[in-house]
Amino acid sequence: MKLYTGDLSPYSAKVRMQIYAMGIQDALSFDLPVQFMMGKMNEISPIGRIPVLEVAEGLIPESEVIAEYLDERFPDKALTGGSLKERADVRVVSRIADIYLMNNIFMSLSQANPETRVQAVLDLLIGQVRRGIGALEQHIGSGEFAVGDSLTRADCTLVPALWMCSSTVPRLGFDSPIKAGTRVASYWDKIQNNAFAVKILDEMNKGMKARLDGTERKMAEEAIARAQSKPSQ
Repeated sequence: MKLYTGDLSPYSAKVRMQIYAMGIQDALSFDLPVQFMMGKMNEISPIGRIPVLEVAEGLIPESEVIAEYLDERFPDKALTGGSLKERADVRVVSRIADIYLMNNIFMSLSQANPETRVQAVLDLLIGQVRRGIGALEQHIGSGEFAVGDSLTRADCTLVPALWMCSSTVPRLGFDSPIKAGTRVASYWDKIQNNAFAVKILDEMNKGMKARLDGTERKMAEEAIARAQSKPSQ
């Protein structure tokens, strides 16, 4: 199996954290195809975004679908929770993180340039992020993990989502929606000490640094140049 992934992609990060936590990283490899750097990822997957999981039977796009596939392929290592209610809670928390947090922040990046942004659009999107945090506050557990007493897929989705809340939202001119004294803030403080979360946060911070200091662009240009210099088959 091969996972098409990038350090800074939060959707890719949630799948990588799941892979690390399940202990199945030896069963697959990671790659970022040159088509992604060229804006031609749809040549590999019709959705045109990462992550994509390549298996013997073909390609699987969409992070949540990939996450479900991995749990089903390795059921003895699945991160789905214990009881039926816990499993439902895991899905709810992961969905809040995926749709209400990551997706709205991701869309808000189209308004990152102060000279071209439509402030009303940005205000609306960040408002939806705050709404998502409010919903998360009502569903998240009060212990070390998002649901129950062990790490689940909910944590794997929340870690990159809350990283975006604390690292990306302030770059858009807003305060982090994670407010001190809340259950979400308490969880965020605790989960950052988890070994798998530490690994993912390190990767995402590395990706952010590479983007800001130009390393990402340089690596992309070099990869594109190598691909273009290869003779056609």
